Amino acid sequence: MISDSDIADIGSGLVNPEIYTDPDLYQLELKNVFGRSWLFLAHDSQLPRAGSFVQTYMGEDPILVVRQRDGSVKAFLNQCRHRGMRICRADAGTNRTFTCSYHGWAYDLEGNLINVPAESVAYHNELDKEKWGALKVPRIACYKGFYFGCWSAETPEFEDHLGDMAYYFDAVVDRWDNGLELVTGTTRWVIDCNWKFASEQFASDMYHAPISHASAFIALAEESAPQAFPPYEAPGRQFAGNGHGSGSHWLPEFVMPDAATGPAYTDWLEENKEEVFRRIGVERAHKVYAHNTIFPNFSFLGQSCTMRVWQPRGPGQIEVWAWTYVPKDAPDKVKDSVRQGSQRTFNPAGVFETDDGENWTEIQQVLRGYKARQNLFNVQMGAGHEERDVYGLPGRSNGVYAETAARGFYQRWSDLVRGLSWAEIAELEQARRAAEEVQPA
Repeated sequence: MISDSDIADIGSGLVNPEIYTDPDLYQLELKNVFGRSWLFLAHDSQLPRAGSFVQTYMGEDPILVVRQRDGSVKAFLNQCRHRGMRICRADAGTNRTFTCSYHGWAYDLEGNLINVPAESVAYHNELDKEKWGALKVPRIACYKGFYFGCWSAETPEFEDHLGDMAYYFDAVVDRWDNGLELVTGTTRWVIDCNWKFASEQFASDMYHAPISHASAFIALAEESAPQAFPPYEAPGRQFAGNGHGSGSHWLPEFVMPDAATGPAYTDWLEENKEEVFRRIGVERAHKVYAHNTIFPNFSFLGQSCTMRVWQPRGPGQIEVWAWTYVPKDAPDKVKDSVRQGSQRTFNPAGVFETDDGENWTEIQQVLRGYKARQNLFNVQMGAGHEERDVYGLPGRSNGVYAETAARGFYQRWSDLVRGLSWAEIAELEQARRAAEEVQPA
């Protein structure tokens, strides 16, 4: 198995490729990364009434997220305590109870065990049902309609975990008075690659866009349309902090033609831009949030109105769970325009999405080779040129074509997977920041 020394200083930009293939390391990820991080569970719009539920995952653990009768949201392991069967087989719906289809043990909306068939005969009325409820997710945070869950009591509060990333997340989710909603239904597909390829790319990598997506842009855009991606010399910034990442570049106009969302959305955005300016500010509204990851595996594209979770399925496979988001107050015609644009661009058959999946699966195939796994990867673009709070943007950043956020992503991953305490991580982060500040200009 790969050793601690091989990944301790991964934030310097030298990445051992065995982190994408080692099965033992993957089990440590499930325990120390997914078991200690805040993970996206659901959005308010997916849970419209009491008893509404969705089934999701925290790492590889199946989870039920349920709206309670008092309006709150709770989550628990979708596993019967009798023999481990799922207590709900549906992806989403509305229930009063959840009943295991193996032996019939039944649970209420909070996951409490409430009925056992033939209890008096089989258990002689000696089974303490209070002790045999579903395992509950102990910590749930609601941030502007987005629910995140965490197993660990020691993990910092969600807003502390989000940190400076809140500035960038809010630019997408907090720009409308009545908020967002997710288009009904989850689009899912499988890619044979490690989850970190996808999460890291959405945190950091704009560098691939003009190359990997060149043909897709040609297929979508008219000759007179503006460039979909900035030229290499374009002004822009990339944020990194707590493992998160966000890339942005500046547009001269807040509303510009966009092949990803269509003219109906463009026109409606122009008519309602003052609402956006009032909520998040004119300057922030003029920045394009091209790629974002909230560590470890929740990503979104501000331009294309898509959000997704990279659900890990072993060291060499992910399930992508994707949603299109729309302003709740937008007319149906506008919402449909956004939905269709998302399908054309960032969905299983989308012209951009297929480019990304091809890259990731090809890398994973190459890493089947012994020698290929011995070559360090270079993730050092922009190293030593990071700045803080540039152009009024919070966090550590440099040019949009850089790997600042990738290094931050891998460093937080390394600190967690090695089992460091949160106090140790905070101390290391402070030391790293101090080292940055004394570097020569």
